[in-house]
Amino acid sequence: MIKPSILIVEDEPIIAEDIAMNLEDFGYTVLDIVASVNEATNVIAQKKPQLILVDINLEGDKNGIDLGVLLNNKYKIPFIYLTSHYDDNTIALAKATNPTGYILKPFDERDLKINLEMALFKQKPFTYQSEKIFVKKNQKFIALAPHQITYVEAIDNYAYVHTDTERYMISHTLKSIEEKLIDKGFLRVHKSFLINFEHIDSITDGFVLLGTKQVPVGKAYRTILLDFITTL
Repeated sequence: MIKPSILIVEDEPIIAEDIAMNLEDFGYTVLDIVASVNEATNVIAQKKPQLILVDINLEGDKNGIDLGVLLNNKYKIPFIYLTSHYDDNTIALAKATNPTGYILKPFDERDLKINLEMALFKQKPFTYQSEKIFVKKNQKFIALAPHQITYVEAIDNYAYVHTDTERYMISHTLKSIEEKLIDKGFLRVHKSFLINFEHIDSITDGFVLLGTKQVPVGKAYRTILLDFITTL
């Protein structure tokens, strides 16, 4: 039986080793121990962990919350925060990244074990789901493949789904549309714009170009966009 592999992101060596020993006692494989977000993303790209334990305070200019954003939006890997912080602001930021769990230090071994088991149990095996998305136009539902959608724009109380040739008006918020498209290669780059990452032709200061359409990039979303791309 293959043991589940877990990455530990913790910059306190003694705590990291303690966590690692607990994981091994529980029967898990410790894939690696790293102390920063950059080290974590390198390991993720090479070794593909099944679950990640993340401390919120980390070395470098990025913290565990920044890593949580990437894990939720880009890598789609479940993760658990293991931290000594429980103030309202930290918890609010953590919740927005959709973690599988939130364990306070000093942690109880049983609490850690239960959270790990629940997180791994929630990982569902692959099942086929149609990629087709249906949008209503007049009295018909039109089928679209995700790759046909270039971007989605919010205007007033509506959202407009754009393809290369059509525009469909949707009576839903951009946030609710984002929740349905985020796992299909779409990325929020502005409070009013959701883009199909595969349609990006170029990125300039403050804008992305999708064919002939220039979409603004909000300051709050720029870091996420830059973390999402691969540069040479």
